[in-house]
This record gives sequence, structure tokens and C-alpha cells, in this order.
Amino acid sequence: MTLSPRTSIALQRFMNPADAASAAAVDAALGDLPTWKLEDLYPAPGSPLFRDDLEKAGAECLAFEAKWKGKLIEAAARTGDEGLGQAVQEFEALEERMGRIGSYAGLTYYTDTSDPEIGKFFGDVQAKLTDYASHLLFFALEMNRIDDAVLEAALVADPLAAHYRPWIVDLRMDKPYQLDDRLEQLFLEKSMTGAGAFNRLFDETMTALTFTVDGVDLPLERTLSLLQEPDPETRRKAAQALAATFRANIRTFALITNTLAKDKEISDRWRGFADIADSRHLANRVEREVVDALAQAVRAAYPRLSHRYYAMKAKWLGMERMNFWDRNAPLPEAPNHVIPWSEARETVLSAYGAFDPEMAAIAQRFFDGGWIDAPVRPGKAPGAFAHPTVPSAHPYVLVNYMGKPRDVMTLAHELGHGVHQVLAGGQGALMASTPLTLAETASVFGEMLTFRALLERTTDQRERKAMLAQKVEDMINTVVRQIAFYEFERKLHTARKDGELTPEAIGQLWLSVQADSLGPAIAISEGYETYWAYIPHFIHSPFYVYAYAFGDCLVNSLYAVYEKAEGGFQQKYFEMLKAGGSKHHSELLAPFGLDATDPAFWEKGLSMIEGLIDELEALDAA
Repeated sequence: MTLSPRTSIALQRFMNPADAASAAAVDAALGDLPTWKLEDLYPAPGSPLFRDDLEKAGAECLAFEAKWKGKLIEAAARTGDEGLGQAVQEFEALEERMGRIGSYAGLTYYTDTSDPEIGKFFGDVQAKLTDYASHLLFFALEMNRIDDAVLEAALVADPLAAHYRPWIVDLRMDKPYQLDDRLEQLFLEKSMTGAGAFNRLFDETMTALTFTVDGVDLPLERTLSLLQEPDPETRRKAAQALAATFRANIRTFALITNTLAKDKEISDRWRGFADIADSRHLANRVEREVVDALAQAVRAAYPRLSHRYYAMKAKWLGMERMNFWDRNAPLPEAPNHVIPWSEARETVLSAYGAFDPEMAAIAQRFFDGGWIDAPVRPGKAPGAFAHPTVPSAHPYVLVNYMGKPRDVMTLAHELGHGVHQVLAGGQGALMASTPLTLAETASVFGEMLTFRALLERTTDQRERKAMLAQKVEDMINTVVRQIAFYEFERKLHTARKDGELTPEAIGQLWLSVQADSLGPAIAISEGYETYWAYIPHFIHSPFYVYAYAFGDCLVNSLYAVYEKAEGGFQQKYFEMLKAGGSKHHSELLAPFGLDATDPAFWEKGLSMIEGLIDELEALDAA
């Protein structure tokens, strides 16, 4: 294929001529990788449409404040144009407009975080939106000052208000932790120069890093991908390159981590949260006891999941103990070819279509509509995500596709998010957003569908073993690894209360949880103590990580119901996704006969992983 200018720049910057030629051959094998069309949101950052919307948003926020501030209690006693429902509807329209503006600025920034002009655009837009939002702060605070009986009467009398009942009920859960108006305004305005600034510093620092492997400077994504190469020496060199660069920048990452942990502690203390993770549990609309039960069940399962599996894998690789850089090494049986984008697309769409044609049709729109950004390039955000934007537009998916089997599963994962976001869009801007715990359900389910479809096609026992092993590793990474991350965050935030933590102290906390979760079959050597530094979730969304384990265990249980269902499962599944954030997890899982508050629920999910390990052991013995 013809290399795009951006790809050519990537090759020139990161590779010598021989390696550039090799990378060009890989790119040719991948085929044409799509880049997303942000023009669906706005034509360009400086376009009249964008500038007009930005100005309108500011003017409308001021007008909304003038119209409704100090009058919501009166509005609760009225209906029609002066009623509470009308106020919420106008607030939702503002959230929609500002959400579109913020999504466009954010997606533009993540396209190339190294460009100073794009960085300035993103920062300026964030500053304006924060200023505008300060005029809307009163709304939630004043809503929560309405007496319960008065509010309930309004929800009964006003049909428009009744439509927003789930959002209003949800909002009331924040009431015990809200501060007075001026303090809330101060917290909002300071967020730009506090947590927001350190989040941006992390992103721009991480994107700018390079990692030297055999004299060639590589970006993060390409270096991490080398940990999945068949050659042990390549994996070792990549691991050491990662450690060397992280170590050279560790004081910066320690400063960012210390600052954000302290910032969170201050916020939690002022708001009255009892536990360091309670603010995340509240945002996820999940009870602390449920998360504690999940974490306890996973920790207890370490020996029979990760410890057992890694001992088996060490034997397969001919090692007494694996090095930490061998954890995701492919098995000798694993096919070692580049998977073209067209094949990845067909694999995911066919798996989705076998479950339900509607699911595949929605996913198809991402490919046809320019909703996916796939190539690896300098400055692009690492990792992968699906951004919902706003209901009046459509989601966007970012992946860094390099043709590996895990990249196909990542595509299936993010498209699961995308399908969920499309279906939930009907709830409107205020109720479409799904709590993180349930947001991971559709993504992990999409992965499971894709894996099961591929496994059914595989008749060769060696290939089947390689596929099962990769799936087990992915599930261990999603469940065991993420709960270990959660335990690391708990230790870090607890220790930070007693004072600033040195990079060495953070590294020791990291090693303690990694040793527990990985087990004796993996040798943790020098360098690994720095690997906490690149995990973005610790920075952007403290305690987010347990949502992955929640979603994976939930999907394991959900998939077991699907396999046994005689009919009607797909319809119930789509109804769950369409609900967005309008229902609690207990309501959404009830039609499937599942209850996350039951300790046995988590054991059911973990037993599926154990069953796959049993199957691998049987294949190995055959």
C-alpha cells in the first residue's frame, strides 16, 4: 500500500532504513488502516460552526443561570414551561452542546498530543467549558435542596419531570457529599490547574517518551508490542528499554502520582467520603460491599488461576520460571503472522452477526462511517478507547492496530463499547452514560463472542491450545491483574495520607501486589518496579480498574446464561444496553437471574476461567 504522510513520518522518526523497510512491509500486510472523521462533529477547530457553538454555549449557560437560579423550588410546584421538567430538559440541551464541543476538542487532542497548537486548542476549550460550567453548578445543588416530598409530588404531576426520574433519583445519591455553592465553584475552577493539569502533563510526557531497542527509538505502543514477540531476547530487550525510560522519568511520574493522590484525599475529606474508593463506588453506582466481595473472591482465586496458569506456561516455554517479560509471550503453537485489518474487521463483524444481525449492523457503521482511528503514529494517544461523544452524534473508537491477535480482541472490545453507546444514546445526554462497572459488560461480551466464534472454527489441537491460552491470559489480565491494580491503588492512596511517597516506595508497593497476583512461576527482577508509571487509569480515573474485573466476571455469568437460553436472550441483552445509566445494576441483571450482591455470583464468573485452564491442562495431557 502507499504509506500515508503520517506513517512515513513515523518510520523516519523511529527507525533506521532497514527497520523502516521492515515496518513498511508490516504496514503493507496490515492493509489500509482507517482514520476517523471528526468532521461529523465540526469541520475544523477554527471553523465558524465550532466558534459559533462555543459562543452559544457560553451565552446559553448565562441565560440558563439567570432564568432558573434560585427558582427551582418554585418550579417543582409547577408544570409546563415554568416547571421542573422544563428546567431539566434545558439543562440537558446545554450538556449536549457542551459535550459535543468537549468531545471534539478531546478527540482532536488525542489524535496528536505532541502538537503544541492542538494542545493549546484543547487547553483553551477546556478552560472555556470550565468557565461556562461554573454557571451551571447551582443546578444540581439546588435540585438536591428540594424537599423529598415536594420533589416526589413534582415527578408525579409533571410528565416531563417524570421522564427524568432516573437521573433525578441518581442525582440525589450525591447529596450527602455536596458542598456549598462557592466551594463547589472553587473546586470546579481549580480543577483546571490541579488534577486536569497533571492529567495533561502525564499524557504529554508519556506520548513524548521513546524506548531504545537495539539502537532504535520506539514509541510506547510499539515497545509494549515487542513483549508479545516469539523471540525471548526481543522481549528482554523491550522490557529493559521500558524500564530504562521509565526510570529516567520516574521522578516526574512520582510527582504526578503523589499530587493527584493528595488532591483526591483533599476532595474526599471535604466531601466526607469514609473510604478512599467510595467516591468511585458512588460514581459507579455500586455498593462498597459488592466491590469488596469481588476483590476478596479474586484474591482468593490467585492460586488456582494466575499461579496455576503461569506455572503451566513456564513448562510450555521450557522454563523453570518465566521472567516478568515472558508473561504475555506467545506459545510455540501460536500462529505468528500479521492479521490484516480486513481480516480483523470480518472476524469481529461475523462474530457479532452470529449473535444478532442488529449488533453487527451497528458495528458495521463504525467501519463505514469513519468512526475508527486505527494506525499507530507519533503523538497519538496510546492504548484504546471508545468515546461516546453525545447522543446527537455518534461514538468514536481509537485503537493502535498492529495486526496481533490481541489487537483483534481489542477491536472487538472497543466495538462492544461502541455498540453499547449507540444503543444507550436514546436515553439522552443525561441518562445515556453507563456506570463503569456495567460499561465494561458490552465490551467484554463482544470479546467473548469473537473468541468463541474463532474457537469453534479451529479444529487443529495445537491452534486450539494457543487460542485457549491467549484467552486465559486475557481474562487473567482483565480480572487478576486489574484487582491487583486496585489493591496497589488502595495501598498507595492509604500510604500517601502519611506523607509524600518516594519513587522507590511506590515501586515497593507495586512489587508487593504483583508478586501476590503473579505467583511463584514468574521471576520479578530489576526494572519491573517502575512499571506502575505507564498505567493511565491510575492517573485519569483512580480506582477505575476494578470495573474490568467486575465486567469480566459478570460477562462470564451472562454468557453461561446465553449458552443455556432457549430464546429471548438477545432481546433482553439489547434492552439492558439501551437502558444506559437509567437503571441500577440490580435491575439490569434481574431479567437474567443474576445478582451481583450474592458472593456466589463472583465464584460463578471465576469458575469459567478455571474451566478454561482445566481444558488447557487436558489438552496438554492428551
